[in-house]
Amino acid sequence: MTKQIKTILAIVVFVAFLAIIYWGYSTLSQSFNPQAPATNSSDSASTEELQTAPDFTVFDQDGKPVKLSDFAGKPVVLNFWASWCPPCKSEMPHFNTVYQDQKDEIVFLMIDQTDGQRETQAKGLQYVADQGFDFPVYFDTELEASTAYGISSIPTTLFINPAGKIVNGYRGAIDEATLRSGIEAIKKND
Repeated sequence: MTKQIKTILAIVVFVAFLAIIYWGYSTLSQSFNPQAPATNSSDSASTEELQTAPDFTVFDQDGKPVKLSDFAGKPVVLNFWASWCPPCKSEMPHFNTVYQDQKDEIVFLMIDQTDGQRETQAKGLQYVADQGFDFPVYFDTELEASTAYGISSIPTTLFINPAGKIVNGYRGAIDEATLRSGIEAIKKND
């Protein structure tokens, strides 16, 4: 076998390998079903059909523990993000704007996925301060919240009604209209 034929064969095998990897990733990604999937549920779903939001503990900027259950009986917007994430950064101004309008009626839990390496509490706080955001930030330093919700990509936003049920959720950045629509759905499902 000549050197040229070996090179062509190697390229063909490599391309086939990449195609198999892509197919496998696509297939597994479509069938992946985390514990609390981000779905686009209809507003007409009854409370009994909705999934109960798992409780978790995160920490405020002073290191004090905060649980989802601390906000029982209130509608909650739960957002997972990190300062290194471009889609997260693109949606943050929308969250800040809506927070200003809704902070007296809706609990905003902006959960910074702090792994201690790529994202730290200091980086998250610095980003929020630099941007002038006013919403409260909580830190998932032990990744307890991320694990409880099966968060595989950020940003992810979940809308939880006062009964503690997940009404709706989105993976990826959302715009202001989507955020406001999600909030209206959890206000209606008390």
